[in-house]
Amino acid sequence: MQRLAGAIPLVVIVGLAVAFPTPGAAKTPRRDAPQRVTGAAKPDLSAKRRRGNASYYARQFFGKPMADGAPMNPRGSNAASRTLPLGTVAKVTNVATGKSAIIKIEDRGPYIKGRIVDLSPSTAREIGITRRIGVAKVVVAPIAVPLPDGRSKLSRQGPDHHDTSEIVSSLHRKSHSPTVALRE
Repeated sequence: MQRLAGAIPLVVIVGLAVAFPTPGAAKTPRRDAPQRVTGAAKPDLSAKRRRGNASYYARQFFGKPMADGAPMNPRGSNAASRTLPLGTVAKVTNVATGKSAIIKIEDRGPYIKGRIVDLSPSTAREIGITRRIGVAKVVVAPIAVPLPDGRSKLSRQGPDHHDTSEIVSSLHRKSHSPTVALRE
C-alpha cells in the first residue's frame, strides 16, 4: 500500500505535464509538416518560367468560388498561383514525367512554402500527379500574361505563335479576346 501511495504523486505530475505542456513546445512544427506562407505576394508580369512544386485542389474546394468568381471545376484546366495574374495562360510540365498541360490561373494559392501552383485534379492526373504522390516538381511557363492596362504579354518561351493564339482564345471564350502586347 505504501508503494502505491508513493506512485500517486508521480502519476499526478506526469498527468499535469501532459495536460499542460510548456508554452514553447506546442508551437514548434513537426519537421515534415509543410510551412504555411502568409501575406501578399508580389505580382509577376515578367512571363518568365519558374520551377517549384505543384499540388492539387482538395475535394473541399470543388464547386467553391475561386478568386475570379467562377466555381472551382475539378475537371477543368483551372489553377491557382500567388504571383501570376488572374487570367494567365501557362504550360505546366511535370519534371519527373515530362508530361504537360495548359492551365489558366483563376485562383490564388497555394499557401504552402515551396509550392508555386495548385492544379485541378484532372490537370494534376494529366501530368502524372496522383493522390499517392500529391506534390511534384514542375516548370510553369506562362504563355499569355494579362497586363493591368488590358493587353496581354506573350512569352518568348511559349509555343509558336499559332499555338499561342489558339490556346489563348480557347481559354478566354467567356470573356472578350485580349489585346496582345509585343513580345519582349
